[in-house]
Amino acid sequence: MGRPRSAAYRAGNDAGGTTAHRQRLSEGTMHRSAPRLARILACATVPVMLVAGCSSGSDDKKDAESSSRPSSPSASPSVAAAKFSKLPDVCSALSGKTIDELVPKAKTKKGKALPSGDTNTSATCLWNGLDGFKYRSLSLSLKLFDSDAGLGTGDKRAQDYATQQASKASSGDGLKNPKTEQAAIGDAATTVRTEEKRDGDDFRNQTVVARTANVVVTIEYDGAGYETEKTPDAKKLMDDAKAAAKEVVESVEKGGDGAGGGQDSPSSGGSKSADASKDSKGSEDSKSGA
Repeated sequence: MGRPRSAAYRAGNDAGGTTAHRQRLSEGTMHRSAPRLARILACATVPVMLVAGCSSGSDDKKDAESSSRPSSPSASPSVAAAKFSKLPDVCSALSGKTIDELVPKAKTKKGKALPSGDTNTSATCLWNGLDGFKYRSLSLSLKLFDSDAGLGTGDKRAQDYATQQASKASSGDGLKNPKTEQAAIGDAATTVRTEEKRDGDDFRNQTVVARTANVVVTIEYDGAGYETEKTPDAKKLMDDAKAAAKEVVESVEKGGDGAGGGQDSPSSGGSKSADASKDSKGSEDSKSGA
């Protein structure tokens, strides 16, 4: 038989055994709890990932659908097409007969065309002459405006330009007694009369700004009497200027042939017109305008 154990021994052994046992139990519990905790965390994480995945997939799907869906075209502004697409030859828009009447003894009935970057949209021709002491100067300018989505219709742009031209004609340096009126030429027209003194001589200036659709016609007709010649009658000059403007408007509306058929234009190849033929038979006007 073994030796009986003392109460202290049993107590210590029980205490030690109990402590060790508890420690083993605790460790065992921890070992068992760790995998369980991991499983719990994993299970808790899965729904979160599923939700996030579903949300992400939904957003990606929406983005894909949005990118694949054709974008609706934006409404682009449109304007009415302009009526005229070209100008007549500016120096042949007036007939030789008209030049003879307005500018007696003109240096050339063909006129002098000023340089232009595009004569199809902007052009100017000049005539001047001195018959004794009677001086006359005539200029014709044509301006064509296309329709533009950003700038407006050709008609509206031409209307704005015509207004500016009429304003300039009545407010130049040295001009006196301006008189502005409306005239029945083309779609709309403005006439401007002014007086001016140049080198001691009195000039009477007449300007007609007429618009037909998207084309602006500007006639500037000046006259003076040198030495013993009387100052020209402003009303007569204006009547002649308006008649010339009407002729040019008709030329534009006919498509560029001009009321005089362009017979005296530089583009006629130098061929003589009916007026020139008459002049060659002794007309005094032809001698002055040849």
